[in-house]
Amino acid sequence: MSRRDFETAAEAAVAVLGLSRGKDLAGLLARRGSKERALAELTAPGAGTAVAKLYDAMEKDSVPLTEAAAYIRGYVAAMLHTRDRVRVRTVWSGPSTPGVPVRATAQVLVDVIDGARDELLAMTYAARPYPALTRALTAAAERGVTIHVVVETLAGARGLLSGREPAEAFGSVPGVRLWHWARDQVRHPHSRQHAKVAVADRRTLFLGSANLTESAARRNIEAGVLVSGGEAPRRAAEHIVELQRLGELQRLRS
Repeated sequence: MSRRDFETAAEAAVAVLGLSRGKDLAGLLARRGSKERALAELTAPGAGTAVAKLYDAMEKDSVPLTEAAAYIRGYVAAMLHTRDRVRVRTVWSGPSTPGVPVRATAQVLVDVIDGARDELLAMTYAARPYPALTRALTAAAERGVTIHVVVETLAGARGLLSGREPAEAFGSVPGVRLWHWARDQVRHPHSRQHAKVAVADRRTLFLGSANLTESAARRNIEAGVLVSGGEAPRRAAEHIVELQRLGELQRLRS
């Protein structure tokens, strides 16, 4: 017997609720929770409509609550598997060769930023205003993404950077939180904040040679690695956050 309406509604409900609230929905169904209770407990943007459609489809297709719970758990497990599946790609920009596809580093960075929904952490040595990245960062901020960017400073670079402070490249991005490495310049006079990293939602990591400048993103030969899923993005983000907590990274005054 076809249960297409129910299956479609179940998949849509998990997509709207996400993994954690999807598990909550499965638990409610397993405990034979009513539609009214589910609507009261599962609050999220768009959740009410999706949950109501699920219960209506369950009634139409005569799907028992316990069976619906098993379906929901299956969809949640599938989403977890997809999220945690590790994919590693190399990213090259510059001259192409027949055996290696070349993709602009700028577009990869924009894709990483565009994919962020909750948190974006980035580190760069040099930075200059670059409209494509500025637009992507601004759009991320406007949809509620928390953005932290670690930059080098002119003082920290000890003459190896010139012109405006790298932090000024992000001056037009609303709410961006800027950080720098607060090392002891007397004890470590030749040290630099030279990492180039972007991490979106602790699930996507771009690690490469490119600074957040137009020349690095579009004109230079640059190489990097894009990692989706697995532990590497999470561990990179946790390392940055821990450096902030320990005071190794400190907020820049605006």
